[in-house]
Amino acid sequence: MAHWSPQDLPRLDNRCAIVTGANSGLGYYTARALAAAGAEVILACRNAERGEAARAKLAAELPQARLQLQTLDLADLDSVAAFAQSIAAEREAIDILCNNAGVMALPLRRTAQGFEMQIGTNHLGHFALTGRLLPLLNAAPAGRIVNTASLAHRMTRGMDLDDLNWKHKRYARWDAYGKSKLANLLFTFELERRLRSHGQTAIAVAAHPGYAATHLQAAGPEMSGSRLSLLAMNAANAIFAQSAEQGAEPQIYAAAMPEVRGGDYWGPDGLRELRGHPRRVRGRRAAYDTDVSARLWDVSESLTGVAYLG
Repeated sequence: MAHWSPQDLPRLDNRCAIVTGANSGLGYYTARALAAAGAEVILACRNAERGEAARAKLAAELPQARLQLQTLDLADLDSVAAFAQSIAAEREAIDILCNNAGVMALPLRRTAQGFEMQIGTNHLGHFALTGRLLPLLNAAPAGRIVNTASLAHRMTRGMDLDDLNWKHKRYARWDAYGKSKLANLLFTFELERRLRSHGQTAIAVAAHPGYAATHLQAAGPEMSGSRLSLLAMNAANAIFAQSAEQGAEPQIYAAAMPEVRGGDYWGPDGLRELRGHPRRVRGRRAAYDTDVSARLWDVSESLTGVAYLG
């Protein structure tokens, strides 16, 4: 039996997609697959120079691709607001929003608004972006929000909603990462519930790449100056990880395949979901806790100042 690949996507000629962090890794391959299927793709990248290099590379690979680059720094809510305002000024609808960008296991850093960098970028920035773009997603015939989660959501004991930004406890970078990825799933499922209860047309889904080799793993060791950690991470990637191209398949599938349903979670079909081809998966029980997800929603609205779907 042949496995699914991005070449099996339906045509997306009349669709417009936004992919955050599209200049490298999972985001790059997601943007490439959607563009190859005919979608207009907005590359939402923090670094304009790297974003332009990715856009130029994609344009060379796909001469017919419709590509646009716009800067977006998810660690700055002013940048999020400006990006969303620019999109809304140019377009009446957005069909696909891939909330792909992220940071992993960084030393303690803070965003422009003082949030811990991992929860601020991976969750709060995307929460604010989604809220600001939601009218455009609901204006599309079948708008779709795809949040990129991770197996690392299983690495934490749970959310600490009284200290989401690590101001009153000792910082632990891997626990902070796990919490940010658990937040991605809690947000996805809470958003889907609220979309349905408000009679909205857009759907919210999540996907994870398994263990995929990207630069994400190297950023933390590089920032902390740990050569040993960097060497260990590179070795693990080389031995155990699947490629970023294959790791992107679950979120590409979630973004565009017709059988995807709101509230789905997609990941690899291999052993322990570490590698393989897309299939529906389940998160840990804590990802489906409706009390925690509702509280996280309230905290996120309060911190970002973006309120939507009551």
